[in-house]
Amino acid sequence: MKNQGATLGIGLLVLLLTLGGQLQGQSLADKRIKYSYEDKALDMVFFDLKLGERLNFEFDASDVKGIVINQTIPRMPLEEALGYLLKGTGLIFELQEPRTIIISKDPNFGKTALDPSEYTATRNNISISGTLKDKASGETLPYAAVLVVGTGNGVSTNGDGYFTLQNVPSDTAVLEVQYLGYHTEYYRLTPENTQKDLRIEMEVIGQQLEAVIVIAEQEEQLLKASTGVSKVSITPAAIATLPSFGEKDIFRSLQLLPGISGSNESSSGLYVRGGTPDQNLILFDDFTVYHVDHLFGFFSAFNSNAIKDVQLYKGGFGAKYGGRLSSVVELTGKDGNSQSFNAGMGLSLLSINGFIESPFANGKGSFLIAGRRSFQSSFYSNLFNDFTDSGTANATTNTGGGGRPGGGRFGQQEVEPSSYFYDLNGKATYRLNDKDILSLSFYNGQDHLDNSRNTDNSAFGNRNVDFSFDRENTDLTNWGNWGSALKWSRRWNDKFYSNLNLSYSNYFSERDRSDITSVNRTDTSFTLNNGSLEYNNLRDYSLKLDNEWQLTSNNRFDFGFQSSYNDIEYLYRQNDTLDILNRVDQGLVSTLYVQDRQTIAQKWILTGGLRTTHYSVTNKLYVEPRASMTYLLSDAVKLKGAWGKYNQFATRIVREDIQQGSRDFWLLADDQTVPISSATHYILGASYEVGSYLFDVEMYRKNLDGLSEYTTRFTPSGFGPNASLDYEEFFYTGSGVAKGVEVLAQKKLGLFTGWIGYTLGQVKYDFDAFGDEPFYANQDQTHELKLVGNYKHRNWTFGASFIYASGRPYTAPTGFYEVPLLDGSTASFFEVSDKNAYRLPAYHRLDLSSTYEFDLVRSKASFGLSVYNLYGRKNLWYKEYDVVEGELLETNVSLLGFTPSLFFNWSLR
Repeated sequence: MKNQGATLGIGLLVLLLTLGGQLQGQSLADKRIKYSYEDKALDMVFFDLKLGERLNFEFDASDVKGIVINQTIPRMPLEEALGYLLKGTGLIFELQEPRTIIISKDPNFGKTALDPSEYTATRNNISISGTLKDKASGETLPYAAVLVVGTGNGVSTNGDGYFTLQNVPSDTAVLEVQYLGYHTEYYRLTPENTQKDLRIEMEVIGQQLEAVIVIAEQEEQLLKASTGVSKVSITPAAIATLPSFGEKDIFRSLQLLPGISGSNESSSGLYVRGGTPDQNLILFDDFTVYHVDHLFGFFSAFNSNAIKDVQLYKGGFGAKYGGRLSSVVELTGKDGNSQSFNAGMGLSLLSINGFIESPFANGKGSFLIAGRRSFQSSFYSNLFNDFTDSGTANATTNTGGGGRPGGGRFGQQEVEPSSYFYDLNGKATYRLNDKDILSLSFYNGQDHLDNSRNTDNSAFGNRNVDFSFDRENTDLTNWGNWGSALKWSRRWNDKFYSNLNLSYSNYFSERDRSDITSVNRTDTSFTLNNGSLEYNNLRDYSLKLDNEWQLTSNNRFDFGFQSSYNDIEYLYRQNDTLDILNRVDQGLVSTLYVQDRQTIAQKWILTGGLRTTHYSVTNKLYVEPRASMTYLLSDAVKLKGAWGKYNQFATRIVREDIQQGSRDFWLLADDQTVPISSATHYILGASYEVGSYLFDVEMYRKNLDGLSEYTTRFTPSGFGPNASLDYEEFFYTGSGVAKGVEVLAQKKLGLFTGWIGYTLGQVKYDFDAFGDEPFYANQDQTHELKLVGNYKHRNWTFGASFIYASGRPYTAPTGFYEVPLLDGSTASFFEVSDKNAYRLPAYHRLDLSSTYEFDLVRSKASFGLSVYNLYGRKNLWYKEYDVVEGELLETNVSLLGFTPSLFFNWSLR
């Protein structure tokens, strides 16, 4: 009993001691805290934590004087929370049990790689090489600038984030590394570290929690427009806060730049310097994407969660790129997180998206999968009601004037399309060794559109007509892209790098439209059946070998081979029986290119190249010389210019359709019916960059030849039962000139960033078939003004953009006639105005957005509101025309009005 009593007593004593310890508090190592402070002095923060968390702080008042805290921390271990609290203050802490925290100055605070080295140089005039990576995810960072501080020596990383620098002064030199959306990094070389296979890591701006308010993030900017002639760099992270439909949209952001039309709201495609979207070379991990629209063009076809870098060349691009007349957009997909598993999702009122990424094979490999799909919400339906004013219709008698053709009666109706889209991205990367990388990239995106409608007498409003009619119209459209690429990257040595790429790309589009019209008159009734089928299918099989050879620190030589086999089908059929156009085109394009980039006296940057292409369809060689120049007049002033010849073999033909709206289709040029299109670029510009500001101006001119258009607007030969139509004669060719001036004024750094862009431009085409005088092209816009701004306030970012553009030209009917066809039916043909004789009203809109970023249970999240077309401007998209019982029916299709959207994004990291 005595032993049992002693045991019980000891147990009670241990229990009391344990409870007492708990009452006294946990050990500092186990303690977890959370807090939220706004503009609070650090000494008052310590006092608050003393009262709320029973902690004792020992510090010198002079050490903490003037330090202000503005930060919210979710519940986390004390040591981790204190690290965030003191980050950037120059203070360190020491934990002393049971509850004391000693605060002192960090003796190493403020020392950077720019401070004098503690090492003595052992070697001079050395070569170094390495890879630039994201510190958190391990993603390589392409096309970043790596400079030697204090010299004019510098290079850019290649598409795999690899760089080589020659003639580095010593093995204690300092490197300055710049990449858009990341903190500038200074890296000190030492004799102890190897100068080969350096790994330099960079941090995303805003990725870490802000500990104190000292100065604004000086490196943050939305775009980088000073890297070369007509070249712009942008990252998805940098444009996340610009106004949108609730998702980051890279192509919509590019449309806010001068020289790129921002008023083509119905297309995410880029109209660059008077060009058309098909004249842009869009490369995604080195495979070609032929169509970039989702959902009437409201979204681009690229999920920004799958993209890490975008390079845009608005003109004068080098010999490596070809097959297009206007511009190049090179998108580099994310490899996937090579450090740890990550996942995220985003939700807006129109779509949902998500991604996962992870390392595999002990970090030698990584993968990413990202997907996105729209869904049919009430907001989605309201958006299209606003887009079309569905349900309202009226008829008017046109008497001429007001920018519309005269001479007929016009009824008006509105349509309400419905649609959905999805896309899927995947990429896997495996690092075989320190020299070889294999990657496999995949993309699929599709759209489904139902533009069907029913029309009856209500389309004529209160007018008295002597007939009744009912029309059932079926209009179904599907389009999409498939693409994949297998790439092998090989670093042969520090100076020579190769990329071998095998890719497949497919674009398809199908539109099935049919009309069943019942007409009832007092003396008779009848039914008309009309319809059309349009099908386009393009397949592209490509092989590319690109080589980079850094001959010296001032001379880089690029050369390579590219070959693409195209197989394109196009069918345009009317009334299920009559094939208006049925083409099957096949051709092989084989190219060799060389390019040399020479830096002279650290003032001149001269680039010359030659691209030679054999085209199997014509069995001819096409030679394309290219040249560009940059002269550094001073540290702030740069003069630049470029010239080059360009050819395009796979081309998109516009099929003018006054009745249903113009359409387009891809085919291969044959230099007979459809000529090889060509362009010559002339570019001259200057830029002034000082501190946080950039002022840039470029003048451009593009001489275009071999332009093609397809139309059914002209009178067929003969009338009545013997009428005939030669549809091959409906291809028309011509030339054109696009010219203009672009001005950009950008504030790059600080809490407020943004730019003002203005373009004065003109695009005129000259087609003999359309008259003796040149006419304005469909994409011509004389003036375009863009204002873009971003303001950061703590966790909030506010964005705004305003666009004003002159109205685009269009062609309108002045009358119509009917022609009997061979199958017994009749077709209506319009008498039309001169080509593009009228202009739509001017376009303008204001968009706003606000985004709030916060931490959510050891993850990152953001939510916000985006308002599209704040003041509800009714911008006109296009006009449709049709004939019903002698009545010319005009349909106005408008673009979006006031459209708010909410969005939420979340990710583990």
